Amino acid sequence: MNEDNATRDHVPEDVQEFAAKLFNFARNGDVALLDYVDHGVDVDMANQDGNTFLMLAAYSGHEELVRGLIGRGADVDKLNARGQSPLSGVIFKKEDAIVEVLLDAGADPRAGHPDAVATAQMFGREDLAQLMGQ
Repeated sequence: MNEDNATRDHVPEDVQEFAAKLFNFARNGDVALLDYVDHGVDVDMANQDGNTFLMLAAYSGHEELVRGLIGRGADVDKLNARGQSPLSGVIFKKEDAIVEVLLDAGADPRAGHPDAVATAQMFGREDLAQLMGQ
């Protein structure tokens, strides 16, 4: 059994279910997630892939939830287990409005691998590469 499974096996099932519910809120853009954060859930909590609520909400195109998470202190540059930043993810997903939200919040276009500038260039988005100062 690998270490991830050993750790997961020691987490009570109800806690696993609660965490899954929260990550589904992020994927689905459910702003009820913000109430949980307001009541003590770590705004930068990450799943088994290292994806935070912000990463999942941004990647899924949920601008209102992204703004709410940022407003509660979410780390806009927190990388997932693959070394990807939320900014690179939203460029890949063509979520231009969220690109602007993340940049306005101070996201670093050079964070992660590939970084957001390289991602923009890779997908022919010279407009975004220029917006990020390249």
